[in-house]
Amino acid sequence: MGQPARVHVVISGRVQGVAYRYFAEKRAVSLGLTGWVRNRDDGRVEVLAEGDRAALELFLGELRKGPRLALVEDFEVLWEDHTGEFEGFLVRFIDG
Repeated sequence: MGQPARVHVVISGRVQGVAYRYFAEKRAVSLGLTGWVRNRDDGRVEVLAEGDRAALELFLGELRKGPRLALVEDFEVLWEDHTGEFEGFLVRFIDG
């Protein structure tokens, strides 16, 4: 396994109501990542993911594209220290 890392992403555009969270969950699980994805009250989608740095880079590439009906307009990425606090990758349904 490579270097563990953590990334916090906020995605803007047409990203709610287009299955973006489930797209993110499927990609994260396929890459062996842990963390969560949720819709925010402001219309954006937020993702917090941990895992191998190379896998996270691939994940970011997928998130930038999004599912077929999405239109990603802005993409904020913040790299953070890996904590190992998550056991899997979840879709969260509450902002906060």
